[in-house]
Amino acid sequence: MSTGRWRAVPLAVRCVVAVAVLVFAYGTGVHVVQLLLPQFGPQLALPGWLTVYFASLTLWDPLAAVLLAARRVEGLVLGCVVLATDAAANGYATYVLDPASGVTPGRIGQAVITALAVGFVAFTPWLAPWFIGSGGRSGTTAQTPRRS
Repeated sequence: MSTGRWRAVPLAVRCVVAVAVLVFAYGTGVHVVQLLLPQFGPQLALPGWLTVYFASLTLWDPLAAVLLAARRVEGLVLGCVVLATDAAANGYATYVLDPASGVTPGRIGQAVITALAVGFVAFTPWLAPWFIGSGGRSGTTAQTPRRS
């Protein structure tokens, strides 16, 4: 992320985007493993719609990572949607479907996903000026935000 389309972007922005890309890459790996090796997936009987949603993350997670790495504003939007819906879906599975009480690995994971979702959504307005117009249909580059 230090050359090409990322050259003029501040290091802090590049670091936040790099972390987000790694989070989506990790999520891709987790969902692929759970899809291919069900013994590593949720140990609950999930409704069909929820199973389809979790399986679809094998597409949405890597797409968000690629779009973010390419500095596409669509990556910011998709990243927010994926993390927010993933947190909600895991919340439903953990707190509605799981009869366990207390602290469980599922509840810890759901809390982490929720924190990532809140953080990414909170950072998006700060990141957006570095994405809008960068490599989009117009082919123009993003303007450097002015310091006040």
